[in-house]
Amino acid sequence: MDINELARQAVTLLAPYLAVLLGKAAEEVGRRLGGEVYEPAKALWQKLTRKERVRKAAEAAVALPDNPAMQEALRAEIARALEEDAALRAEVAEILQSKVVQRVMAESGSRIEDVEQSAQGGPTRQEVIARDDSEVRGVRQIRL
Repeated sequence: MDINELARQAVTLLAPYLAVLLGKAAEEVGRRLGGEVYEPAKALWQKLTRKERVRKAAEAAVALPDNPAMQEALRAEIARALEEDAALRAEVAEILQSKVVQRVMAESGSRIEDVEQSAQGGPTRQEVIARDDSEVRGVRQIRL
């Protein structure tokens, strides 16, 4: 996989959890926010922050969350780290391609209609959950 694409995917996975991963919020918050996605983000973080430049770029991205240049700087540092370290690149690729999770959930008196889930890559888990008085129609789950 292309290094820049790996770096872009890494930033996408990490961005919602940076404050938690940097110790700026309790780890439990990360688990509650991300559920199944938090654990891969945490594993990715532990691998990438072996490189101090990546950690510093992440701290800058957390300090200025609305600044797209900081996200880009983080992506660039991750790309550089992946370029320099083939073992790290392989570990990151494995984490990012390890699992695809898609979920559509309706609670209480809710209803789900005309949902299509398409997934490609590693092991895939696609769910549609409806509880209580809900109704489910027209759901397609496709594994590419």
